[in-house]
Amino acid sequence: MIARAAILSTGDELTTGRIADTNAQWIADRLFEIGVEVVCVLVVGDFPERLEWAWRQALERADLVISTGGIGPTADDLTTETVARVVGVGLVMDEPSADTMRRFFAARGLDPMPENNLKQAMIPAGAVVVPNALGTAPGYRAALGGKHVVVLPGVPREMKPMLERSVLPWLRAQRGGEVYLARTFQTFGISESGLDQLVAGVVDPAEGRISFRASFPEVSLRVVVHGTPAHAEAGLAAVGERLRARLGEYCYGEGPLTMEEAVGRALRAHALTLAVAESCTGGLVAHRVTNVPGSSAYFLGGIGAYANAAKRTLLAVPEDTLARHGAVSEEAARAMAAGARRAFGADLAVATTGVAGPDGGTPEKPVGFVCFALASADGVRSATHQLWGTRDWVKLLASQIALDMVRRQALGLGPHDPLLFRRR
Repeated sequence: MIARAAILSTGDELTTGRIADTNAQWIADRLFEIGVEVVCVLVVGDFPERLEWAWRQALERADLVISTGGIGPTADDLTTETVARVVGVGLVMDEPSADTMRRFFAARGLDPMPENNLKQAMIPAGAVVVPNALGTAPGYRAALGGKHVVVLPGVPREMKPMLERSVLPWLRAQRGGEVYLARTFQTFGISESGLDQLVAGVVDPAEGRISFRASFPEVSLRVVVHGTPAHAEAGLAAVGERLRARLGEYCYGEGPLTMEEAVGRALRAHALTLAVAESCTGGLVAHRVTNVPGSSAYFLGGIGAYANAAKRTLLAVPEDTLARHGAVSEEAARAMAAGARRAFGADLAVATTGVAGPDGGTPEKPVGFVCFALASADGVRSATHQLWGTRDWVKLLASQIALDMVRRQALGLGPHDPLLFRRR
């Protein structure tokens, strides 16, 4: 049975730091979900001797090696030649893949196809093609004694569906009867260590395995159970419900859900519209809201009122409010939210104003001091939080808090003061 995997990421662009190796992270996450332990992740440049060393190291340590990158048409794409050498077989032309490439180029008016593309149709003898519906380079998998290798493109938009549609179903079949099932909770407003303490003792280690992932500015918690399909499904339902109850107000959703998606669901479910007024976040709240497909159903618009003059003329913030309390104040935030709700005729409006830094702070209002307000038919409520970090961190945290305020208002949950950002 395949129990241990190694991930091999190839390309000079990875070893020189030009791009980050997000492929390995994503693959490891998918393998974890089905109970395959990742024993190592190797990143290696486009040099034959280094590639061969990495392949031999990976095969020594794992039952399965999944490789991404190095199967394109150019001279520095060396993965397939290396795999054939390590496995000890020759290369053969996969004619169906070659025909697919020719049609791909002809359909785009690029006929004849550059001949070097046929290099991508060369695979180790005995390998099984993994189809690539979004590109020209097919992947493949091959067996070596009791070991298995899977080779995929390095382009994430091609690699991910290939793994999901072809590789993971094959891998599940190889692993046999028991299944691994997972449930993931997305949380905000509590630290990773605080979350660990909060759920301590909820799940017995014999019932399932809990893990945490901090992905600023939120933390996800995942529980994995395994066993026969029926046993795992029942076990996951039981421990999942206990965890959900313990997480309470810190949990904003389950699965691969972003805060802006959770906001969109809440607004749609209750037929509410939203407007935003932003100062220190500079349009980030509106950007995140409109990143969600279908957001035009509930998002009416936003005003980026950075200067005081913009706050006065566009949002009708009284001059007296700015003079007495300053632009960074709950009073100003409340007037901004009310102004945005009035200007757009929205059901809800949220406002942000603060000191993002690195300059501009004072002893009374240091860098990270951010005021929020949310206007609705019930009136306007406001809060102040002391955030931290660099300018982009402060802006991102502020946008997350603003979105969470909208979500909670839409769901009728009432105000929430995240312990992590409480003003002291």
